[in-house]
Amino acid sequence: MNPEECTLYHGGLKGAESLFGETAEKYGVKEVIFTFEGHRLNRDKNPVVLSDEELLRGDISMEIASRMMNRTYYETEKIRKVLQTIFHMVNKGHQIFVIGTILEDNSVKGGTGWAVELAKLFNRPLHVYDQNHRKWFTWENGTWQEDTPKITYDTFVGSGTRYLSDDGRAAIEQLFADSFQK
Repeated sequence: MNPEECTLYHGGLKGAESLFGETAEKYGVKEVIFTFEGHRLNRDKNPVVLSDEELLRGDISMEIASRMMNRTYYETEKIRKVLQTIFHMVNKGHQIFVIGTILEDNSVKGGTGWAVELAKLFNRPLHVYDQNHRKWFTWENGTWQEDTPKITYDTFVGSGTRYLSDDGRAAIEQLFADSFQK
């Protein structure tokens, strides 16, 4: 893979997303951050501020989102906009990388789990670094399989927890090193 021909999509939040962006910049990967008016970013390199009309393209019933993720999301405007923004990231990026925690029901903890569920729904190559198990897993045939993924598509998403561990940080850095060896 030629890093200069690749684009990383993320949400610019602290933790995993900011480190994905910083690491992409080191390798010369283009970076696009999806956000919305009034949303505070930790990293704001190349932000795309989605209009209300654009956000609506990623709209989903909070009831459906809650059911898909086996948790309750209440009808708040900010959470809805965050989920709509995640839709745009996953819709644009072909391969999805997430740092987080895989739960017993095969979902991923927190808002990051929405990127995971959309990747499953869109049948995108999906990889999660589980910080508790300190390993990468790839979603294949309806189960998580231990793996050592590489970036193999020219558009990809980097998302994940705000609470990035040292192992999670190392996993992102190793992912880029393995994918873009010079």
